[in-house]
Amino acid sequence: MIQLGLRLHDAEKLPLEELLPVVKSKGFTCVHLALGKLFKDIPCTPAALTPGYAHYIRSTFEKNNLGIAVLGNYLNLLHPDEAYLKEAYEKYYAHIRFASLLGCGMVGTETGAPNAAYAFSPACREERTLSLFIERLKPVIRCAERFGVIVAIEPVARHSVYDAKSCRRVLDEIGSPNLQVLFDPVNLLDQDNVGHADEIFAEVIQTLGKDIAMIHLKDFIRTPGEGYGLKSVGAGTGEMDYRQVMRFARYEKPFVYATLEDTTPENAASCRQAMQDIYDQV
Repeated sequence: MIQLGLRLHDAEKLPLEELLPVVKSKGFTCVHLALGKLFKDIPCTPAALTPGYAHYIRSTFEKNNLGIAVLGNYLNLLHPDEAYLKEAYEKYYAHIRFASLLGCGMVGTETGAPNAAYAFSPACREERTLSLFIERLKPVIRCAERFGVIVAIEPVARHSVYDAKSCRRVLDEIGSPNLQVLFDPVNLLDQDNVGHADEIFAEVIQTLGKDIAMIHLKDFIRTPGEGYGLKSVGAGTGEMDYRQVMRFARYEKPFVYATLEDTTPENAASCRQAMQDIYDQV
C-alpha cells in the first residue's frame, strides 16, 4: 500500500494543532515538512531546533496519527559564497539532528547550481560541477551516518544532478547507505525532453530503483516559451501519465511515502484520490 501525503505548506494556513486534523480528514497519512515555509512566526534556525521543539512537533503529529515522511532542507551546496556555504552546512547538520528527534528519518534536498541565483546555466552540466557537488555533499552524508538518518537527493533536469546517470554517480562515489534518492518524475522533465518522459522514468527505475526512498507527485502543463516550458500543477490535473511510476511503487516499493506537491487546499483531496485510483488500477 502506498502512503500518500501532502507537502504541508500547500495546505490551509492554520496553526499546527488545527491544521493536522484537516490534512488527516482529506485522507493523507503523512506530510513533507519544510519548517521555514510552514512556521512563519517561529524561528527555524539551527539554534532553535532543540529537542523540546522536536517533541512538540512529534507529539502533535502522533496525536493525529500522521507521519512525517521527510524534513525538507533545500539549500545550494554549489553556491560560490563561503559564508553562505558555512551557514548551509550548519542548517543541514541541524536538520539531520532534528529529523532523528522527530523520528522521520529522512532529510530531503536538491542538488544545486553553481551560482548564487540557483539558476540553470550550461555549467550545471559540466564535469567539474558534478565533482564539486559530490565533494560538498560528503560532510552532510557523514553527519547523516552518525545520526542514523537518510539524506535523499532529488535529481532535477535543470540542476547539477539532472538525470539517472549523474545521480547514480553521486551514489556510487559517496558509497553510503545513508544516501538515497527522492524521485520526483516531473522535476526530471523540461521542454526539451518531455516527449521522452516514459524512457526517462524507465531509466530512473532501472538505474536508481533500489535506492529510491520516497516519491514526489505533481503534474505539469506545457507552457511553450515560458520558464522551462512546463508549469507544475497538482497531481492528476495536467498531462502526466503516472501509470509507470505507480506500477513501480506498487510492486517494488511497499508502503513507500509519496507526497503531493503544488496542490491547493481546494484540490488536495481530489489530487490524492486521483493518485490512489491509478495506484489501485495498475
